[in-house]
Amino acid sequence: MRQGTKGFAGTGDTGTGQGGPAAGADGDARTGAGRVRAPARSGTRGREGDAVPGRDDAVRGEHTHSEPAAVLPRPRTPVQRSSVRGQVLAALRTALVTGDLRPGVVYSAPVLAERFGVSATPVREAMQQLALEGAVEVVPNRGFRVIERGDRELAELAEVRALIEVPMVLRLARTVPAERWAELRPLAEATIRAASSGCRATYAESDRAFHRAVLALAGNEQLVRIAEDLHRRAQWPLVGAAPGPLGRVGLVADAHQHTALLDALIAGAQDAVRSLLEEHFTGAV
Repeated sequence: MRQGTKGFAGTGDTGTGQGGPAAGADGDARTGAGRVRAPARSGTRGREGDAVPGRDDAVRGEHTHSEPAAVLPRPRTPVQRSSVRGQVLAALRTALVTGDLRPGVVYSAPVLAERFGVSATPVREAMQQLALEGAVEVVPNRGFRVIERGDRELAELAEVRALIEVPMVLRLARTVPAERWAELRPLAEATIRAASSGCRATYAESDRAFHRAVLALAGNEQLVRIAEDLHRRAQWPLVGAAPGPLGRVGLVADAHQHTALLDALIAGAQDAVRSLLEEHFTGAV
C-alpha cells in the first residue's frame, strides 16, 4: 500500500456493523508554504511606448501582449498538489484483494473517510472509480456495495485474458531475443517471494507487474491497459473465499509458472510456452 494511508484491519464499524478499513491517510499534502516569489522581470519599452515582453518572460512562457484576449476556462475540478484520491483508491483496491472489503457489504463514504482521516469526497470519488471497474455498485442513500462474484465470472475473466494474452505472448516468443526474456527474471522471482509471504495483496501487485512487463514488449499501450484491467478484476476474491494455507499453496504454484514460462521463452520452446500459458490461465489465482 502506498505511503500516506494505513491498511484495513478487517474489523470495526463500517456503517453496517461488519469489517471495514482501519484509520489512515492524512489529507492533502500542502507544499509551498512560506515561499517567496521573486519579482517578475519587466519588459522593455518599444519605439511607440508599448510594453515589449522581455526575453526571460518569453522563455518562461509567461503572458505576452501578443496573446489573444480569450484565455482557457477555469478547470472544472481543482488541481491538487498530491492525490489523496489516488492513495485512497490504492488502499481500497488492496482491501478488495485481501477481503477486508467484504462481498455483499455496503460501505458508506463518510464512515470510510473517517477511517482514512480524510474528507468524504476523495473516498466517494475512489469508490465511483471502483464502480466503473465493476468492483462495487452504488446503493442510493447508503453507499457502495461490494460485488459478490462467483466461479462463473472468474472463469469468464480467465477466458478473456487468455484470448488476449496467449496469442500475443506466442507472437512475442517468435520475435523477442532470449536476452530480453532473461531481463524479466527478477520480476518472476519476485512473484515467488510474494506468494511465499501468503499476502494476496502483495502477490497480486507482483503478479500484475510480471504480466505487464511481458505484454509491454509488444509496444501496444492499449493492450497492456486492457489486459491489466482484466487481470485486476480477476484478482478480487470470490464470495466466501478466505486466504489460508491452501491459498498460499495456490499462490506459490501460480508464481512458479512464471519462472517456468520464462525458461521456455528463453529456450524458444514454442509448444511448452503454449502449454504453460493455457495452464496458467485455466488455473488463474
